[in-house]
Amino acid sequence: MAALGKMILLDPDLDPDPAPRPTAAAPSAAPASRAERLPGVRTISNFLTKAQAAVRLRGQVTVLLTTDAGIRRLNRQFRGKNKATDVLSFPAEGVGAEGIAGDLAISVPTALRQAKGQGHTLSTEIKVLILHGLLHLAGYDHEADEGQMARRERLLRGRLGLPQGLIERAAKPAAGAAKVRRP
Repeated sequence: MAALGKMILLDPDLDPDPAPRPTAAAPSAAPASRAERLPGVRTISNFLTKAQAAVRLRGQVTVLLTTDAGIRRLNRQFRGKNKATDVLSFPAEGVGAEGIAGDLAISVPTALRQAKGQGHTLSTEIKVLILHGLLHLAGYDHEADEGQMARRERLLRGRLGLPQGLIERAAKPAAGAAKVRRP
């Protein structure tokens, strides 16, 4: 397998400590817990290397860690959707794409909210999002396939020691939601 290239970029508008800060109105608020801290570039880079090898995706991958506003701009510009999301994947195409797999953009504030909702760390959620994004770069599309991406993601999450993935979360009804049976 060819060498895997990687680059981790931090949006300059991104707070490196994304957990809520104490305010004058709430001076007793605790500082960010370890679970809410942004993982280091080395941690993300090491996981990206492992995950990219597990996906069998060749070429350089760039990961941008950004804000909700930043990912909303990208989502609007490239997908026509004027809303923040958790992860966007941009596969490399065309002339000059040799040796480049593509780019991922991850909203850290959204990842933090999801991590809290799932009961795990921000670091773990970013890893879940990286794996999901890498599968999209490798050509998988859970919105159009017949479960291939979900099965591959589940298998790789097990190998990489990650909890429930995005596809499984989306497939489960929200707590308290009624299930509708069709005749």
